[in-house]
Amino acid sequence: MQKILKFRYFFILLLLLGCGDKNPDKSGTNTSDATGTSKGVDALAKSKVIIFFGDSLTAGYQLDPQEAFPALIQEKIDSLEWGYTVINAGLSGETTSGGLNRINWILNQKTDVFILELGANDGLRGIPLSETKENLQAMIDTVQSRNKETTIILTGMQIPPNLGQDYTAEFRSIFSDLAKENQLPLIPFLLEGVAGNPDLNLADGIHPNIEGHRIVADNVWNTLEPIIRP
Repeated sequence: MQKILKFRYFFILLLLLGCGDKNPDKSGTNTSDATGTSKGVDALAKSKVIIFFGDSLTAGYQLDPQEAFPALIQEKIDSLEWGYTVINAGLSGETTSGGLNRINWILNQKTDVFILELGANDGLRGIPLSETKENLQAMIDTVQSRNKETTIILTGMQIPPNLGQDYTAEFRSIFSDLAKENQLPLIPFLLEGVAGNPDLNLADGIHPNIEGHRIVADNVWNTLEPIIRP
């Protein structure tokens, strides 16, 4: 229970300070008591910090915070007693432009690992690919300028071919290209094994359900675990 309270505290803190979900879902209804809050502050002071900076996939659209993959990562870390605190800075509907506008606020706290999960909404809206890549690069530069010791992990994303094969293929390559150019660890495809499977997604066919988030957590863990292992 303490683990859930710790994670909820940081999620709710982000909401209260102005990074709330543009499309409210169940995650905005959770609260923590005074004990959980106190322990959350103490944990952040003593722990290394992992920030998941993303959109509705990170936020856990229509799920409780402890059901989203960042909280599942926290559970894995806690079970190993590795001393990291996960902060879910996901915001539904977020584009790379929106992320660039709020990233400095998020980086006002110490950050040991920064996982950048943005771009899917750009692709679904047909935003020019050059703009998406420029925004992602600007966010990478911002993190590195604030603390060169922060490890940045980029999450790969793919979109349906609605806007044509050329757009779809170039969109997919943005993430691997940026990872190579900046020498960053890459999660090849965040939704590997989940995308397109109705049993692992909500009715909208886009957002993972509880089972889907468990698979996403495994996808993330495969890249994250070697980086944070003591």
